[in-house]
Amino acid sequence: MTAEIAKAWGLDVHLVPMTNDSVQTVITLAEDCEAGNAGTEISFQEYFVKHHHSVAASAVKFVGSTQAKPNGLDVLASAESILIAPSNPLVSIAPIRSLAGVDGILAKRRDSVCAISPIVNGAALKGPADRLMTELGHEASVVGVAKIYAPICGTLIIDNADAHLASAVEAQGMRCIVTDTIMKTPQVSAALARTALEATR
Repeated sequence: MTAEIAKAWGLDVHLVPMTNDSVQTVITLAEDCEAGNAGTEISFQEYFVKHHHSVAASAVKFVGSTQAKPNGLDVLASAESILIAPSNPLVSIAPIRSLAGVDGILAKRRDSVCAISPIVNGAALKGPADRLMTELGHEASVVGVAKIYAPICGTLIIDNADAHLASAVEAQGMRCIVTDTIMKTPQVSAALARTALEATR
């Protein structure tokens, strides 16, 4: 399927899905709301699409992840660099990390792993990352992102708006790079990619 998608879009890349098995992201409601009563579990699709991620969450779990067979562990182990995109660390990156063996590989080679913070000046550029981080007990800041990624990632890239928090990020045992992370032009995007790659070498 991923090969078909890449071919359809003319992408000369090798896309590897995290698993070929079923893994479902499930959100637990924190309070009574339009989506259901507190404690009710709903699918991530219902949370994100139907309710526009406007309902409070008390937990996120990945049903089936402990039984799922991960793909691409050999790629993670042998890749020259590993870049973690500025995506939601709790519902976009965490499902991959929940698979057996992934965090172990990343932890062993954390100096060659670089992440870009999805939080800029205390907020997500889009999506519910900042609110989910707060609801699930994390600090909605680049420092909160650093704490989540520190066990498996050696470098965190943060935006110029958060330059004053660089030392707090480094206190988590990570190298911190400050630059423009808002990809508003192809030139900024390319410069950010180069910075991330250089950070892992």
